[in-house]
Formats: sequence, structure tokens, C-alpha cells
Amino acid sequence: MSTSDTGEEAEREVCGLVNALARRIEAHVRTRATALGLTAAQAVALRELTGPMTMRELADRMSCEPSNATFVVDRLEEKGFVERRPLPGDRRIKQIVLTRDGQDRRKQLLAVLTDDSPLQPLTRHEQQTLQRLLTRAVTGK
Repeated sequence: MSTSDTGEEAEREVCGLVNALARRIEAHVRTRATALGLTAAQAVALRELTGPMTMRELADRMSCEPSNATFVVDRLEEKGFVERRPLPGDRRIKQIVLTRDGQDRRKQLLAVLTDDSPLQPLTRHEQQTLQRLLTRAVTGK
């Protein structure tokens, strides 16, 4: 077996494992979201709302189109979890902000997502190492 064959096989295996982990995380989020009366997309939006952000920023974090993020935010707004506010410095742009109820639901969500997470078998150090490696793979840096 040549070096390139070994590299190709390793890359194939890594891609397969990343894909399998992503599917497990998606299933975990979906199950936990349902228990809190949320859709998986709403749960992802709440998880990613680490502070006020524009719809485009949220869509990027959710890995979806802004129109899809808008639909999700509309539903979260109906539930009273987020509100839209003018962006300081450019009032034409709205930013999404968690309400008090949204902050509480986000805390609940993060707690249930951590419980029995697909990443739970990894130590904190291993999770940090995985995060660094995945960041390098995604950003090329």
C-alpha cells in the first residue's frame, strides 16, 4: 500500500467519522429540543445566540440561508424568546436579542444538550483538542 493510499484511506475514515458524529449530534439536538417544545432548528438558533447578532450572522452560525433563519426567528419571537432591535450605528439593520424568557430557555437547552451528549465520552481536554483540530480543518489555519 502506497503512502497516498494510506492518506486517502485515513481521509475517508475521518470524513465518515465526522459525518457519523454530526448525525448523532443532530439526533441528540432533535430529541432534546422536542422535550423543551422546540424544533431542532429553534434549538440550534437558541444555542448559537451567544449575544445580539444580525440575521445574517445567525444564519451563518446555523449553516443555513438567512430566509430560513428568519422563519426560525419568527417562531422564536412568537414564543417570546427573542426580539428584533435596531442595530446601533445602522438602524436599518435589525439584530436578534434574547428576551429574559429566551435566556432562561437557552440555559435549559444548554443543560439538556450537555446531558448524555455524543461528546460526553471525551474528557474536557479531548474536546478542546478536537475543537482545535476541527477548527484547523474548517478554516485551513
